[in-house]
Amino acid sequence: MITKRRLTKPDGRALVLYGDAALESARIEAPQPPGPPVRAASQLRWHPLRGAWVDYASHRQERTFLPPPSWDPLAPTVPGGEPTELPAGPWQVAVFENRFPSLSMSAPPPPETIVETQPGRGVCEVVVYTPATSGSLGTLDLSHLETLVEVWADRTAELGQHPDIEYVMPFENRGIEVGATLHHPHGQIYAYPFVPPVPAREIAMQRRHLECYGRGLLEQHIIAEVEDGRRIIYAGELVVAFVPAFAQYPYEVWIAPRAPVPGLPELDDDERADFARALKTVVLKYDGIREPFPYVMVIHQAPTDGMPHPEAHLHIEFYPPYRTPERLKYLAGTEIGAGMFTNDALPEATAAQLRAVEIDLEHPAR
Repeated sequence: MITKRRLTKPDGRALVLYGDAALESARIEAPQPPGPPVRAASQLRWHPLRGAWVDYASHRQERTFLPPPSWDPLAPTVPGGEPTELPAGPWQVAVFENRFPSLSMSAPPPPETIVETQPGRGVCEVVVYTPATSGSLGTLDLSHLETLVEVWADRTAELGQHPDIEYVMPFENRGIEVGATLHHPHGQIYAYPFVPPVPAREIAMQRRHLECYGRGLLEQHIIAEVEDGRRIIYAGELVVAFVPAFAQYPYEVWIAPRAPVPGLPELDDDERADFARALKTVVLKYDGIREPFPYVMVIHQAPTDGMPHPEAHLHIEFYPPYRTPERLKYLAGTEIGAGMFTNDALPEATAAQLRAVEIDLEHPAR
């Protein structure tokens, strides 16, 4: 069980530190980088043809963008140095409210326009994986990764209790190729006031399958993937990782418990440990092909809308932007305009590449 310590930054943003029992007695103050507080005036506008909300957050144009190596706003503040977002101290994982959020609970009512609008309310958090200024999910110890999975679960449970939050999505953008603006190992969490279109469609398809066949859609697919075997990257007792037979991206990988688990908070200790092993395996496999290997990693789980979701099956989806280790995949007209993906590589071929990478979970070479 991890220890949690709550602090408040000078501008009112929340900071939550996670670690061992030493956090309880440590003398820690919440720092804040220099500069005036940011007024997050996010707004949502309804896209009538797509049936979805579009978020507008013009204040994000001022966010920190690829700072020099001498300035890491996610590193612990050092005595006599310029304050960063995080304090020094005995923490393992830190979470704080984004200074430049896409969604904010304090967003004011937007001006009227010709389409429906509403305040861009929600929560955007930054999850700092480690005090170390370099590394990745693949270089973290397994015990540290288990702590991170527990942190994701804790944030999901806490944010999901808010009556205005219907979906909590942890994710990571790794690499400048996918838009990451800070090099320090970190991810983010968005808590939405609605279920976004992609997970909403997944939930609808899973619900229909469960109603028709009495069994989970992803659970059934995992059984088929394991029986086939060609696309399996990690086969733990409780959790598997695989290149799905329907992969939209050449190096797309999914991680999921074998048995249906609605969300991160419902993972037990054994499942969390196996989840961490699968996660580390996938990232080390990626980096064995090309290091650092960029990707977008998104955790899909049950909505937090107060309704039961027996159809939901927790899983991670990785979307790497590569056609080959040498060539990036750019989304083109068919993907962006039609929503129809064209994959240049068969899932079996990229799975074979990933399977062939030798790794050591306990002592990765660095």
